[in-house]
Amino acid sequence: MGMAIGAIIAGLVLLVWSADRFVEGAAATARHLGMPALLIGMVIIGFGTSAPELAVSAMAAADGNPGLALGNGYGSNITNIALIVGLTALIAPITVHSQVLRKELPLLVVLTLIAGVQLLDGELSRLDGWILLGVFALVMGWSIFQGMRGKDDALSGETDAELGPDLMTMKAAIVWLIIGLILLVASSRLLVWGAVTIAQSLGVSDLVIGLTIVAIGTSLPELASALAAIRKNEHDLILGNILGSGIFNTLAVVGLAAAIQPLSVAPEALYRDWTVMLALTVGLLIMGFGATGWRKIISRLDGALLVLVYVGYTGYLLSTVVAASAG
Repeated sequence: MGMAIGAIIAGLVLLVWSADRFVEGAAATARHLGMPALLIGMVIIGFGTSAPELAVSAMAAADGNPGLALGNGYGSNITNIALIVGLTALIAPITVHSQVLRKELPLLVVLTLIAGVQLLDGELSRLDGWILLGVFALVMGWSIFQGMRGKDDALSGETDAELGPDLMTMKAAIVWLIIGLILLVASSRLLVWGAVTIAQSLGVSDLVIGLTIVAIGTSLPELASALAAIRKNEHDLILGNILGSGIFNTLAVVGLAAAIQPLSVAPEALYRDWTVMLALTVGLLIMGFGATGWRKIISRLDGALLVLVYVGYTGYLLSTVVAASAG
């Protein structure tokens, strides 16, 4: 058990660090290749912060741990919306101006509903996985189209500020891109081994471990990005990262895992975890439409409500761990 805990801690630290290097390298490479700032913010940075979830879920699926793969994808979405957006809003109400984000919120609701339909038969087949990956390709194409058109979007300016004037050289960007990718794979392997070992020792499902320890750990890049954006008053970038990550987790993370190895889905993954994920996504949409002119999308009161939901949900999951250990 001690080695497994050490593996999780070391894996998470290395995972977060390597993901940061990977995203920095990818963003700088894209900038050198002339990619628009808005597109870098939406695709490279927004989706790139989900690289840990993708690596961990792919490893878990390849190792025959479907619950861990699914729990990581869905748990990260729940953590991102309830905990990260909630904490961010408590610190400073999130004011958003980007036209792109107003389209991504309803899109994420639709994608979450599609994911729920696939869970109804109790499994995610390889066909389901390829469907999710196909939809992801379409969304990426749409994002690229929007990014090429939205040069004056608010998110574009914030991404420019985030990248800064001191851009690393093309050679350095490629080196960090490769190093980050290699370490992502290695740290994911270490994290999955530790998580599965602990789940087996405690007698709980790897789904619960994926929804809690692993989901929180792989969401650390989003948390770090959000806290940094608060200090710089880059509100559009905060929600852009969260929504981009949510789309990536729902489609690419779960889709790739199912394409590698069909996933058997426990009933609670649908009626408990997917339901909470959908409720939080719809809640975020309602908060947006409830704000005058979409200006202040998340207030401190909204943030407190999101954090309370997260605490209640996580508390319930931990109670199942205690019950399983006592049994």
